[in-house]
Amino acid sequence: MADSQGMNCLGIVAGDGELPRRLVEACRESGRAVFVLALEGAAEPETIADVPHAWCPLGAAGRGLALLRDNAVNELVLAGGVRRPSLAALRPDWRAAKFFARVGYRALGDDGLLSAVVAELEREGFRVIGPEQVLRSSLAPAGPFGRARPDAQAISDIAHGQRIARALGKLDIGQAVVVQQGLVLGVEAIEGTDELLRRCAKLRRDGLGGVLVKVEKPGQEKRADRPTIGPQTVSLAAQAGLAGIAVEAGATIVVDRDEVSTAADRAGLFVIGISRG
Repeated sequence: MADSQGMNCLGIVAGDGELPRRLVEACRESGRAVFVLALEGAAEPETIADVPHAWCPLGAAGRGLALLRDNAVNELVLAGGVRRPSLAALRPDWRAAKFFARVGYRALGDDGLLSAVVAELEREGFRVIGPEQVLRSSLAPAGPFGRARPDAQAISDIAHGQRIARALGKLDIGQAVVVQQGLVLGVEAIEGTDELLRRCAKLRRDGLGGVLVKVEKPGQEKRADRPTIGPQTVSLAAQAGLAGIAVEAGATIVVDRDEVSTAADRAGLFVIGISRG
């Protein structure tokens, strides 16, 4: 457990992936005090290297709240992927069980549950902010990021992917879909975008490569689980043989945009910010 970090300490509730690490780096660069509550089974050891932190089981809400208060956290950001377990596997403590009984754990989709978690944290006195408030200029701009541009087939696949992704989002299922030549190769559900791309690598058809389309869910809680891509997304898209990635401009967090553009150029695929369809 870390010592108190004083006033204006940012707490990062960390799952897996690149985003929590980039938030830690941004705090270091700005000199801001930071404390990482690393979720067991989700957060990666490199995220908490040389930074005040504590590990906490996902279901230990009482312990997590106490750790945040003990480390003088006043603002919180939720970042990184967390695979949602069954309620039995979660093993909630009394504080978490009380919360789940009130909101209905099994009845809520991922975004509905995150919205409830954000509201609960604010009731506990924390100010919850979005990662983009720490990572300035992190939201995807409109237009291509690198040299490559989508061709006519890719443009058609992007439009089809937007329609499918919007339908998924309305049902609070996922944010992403992979489309190739009009065929839906896969949709994102509980596995997340990385696993979607790994799965679609085995489903790819011959001919022109497909497109990953990632958009915000309608009514999305914007302070948690925004659509996010980073260099790892580009790498996995290239390994899956895709032609490119299309993300919703102004709504998708791009981790290390320059590196994303460089990786896309190196792989010969496009990354583009698209308007809400």
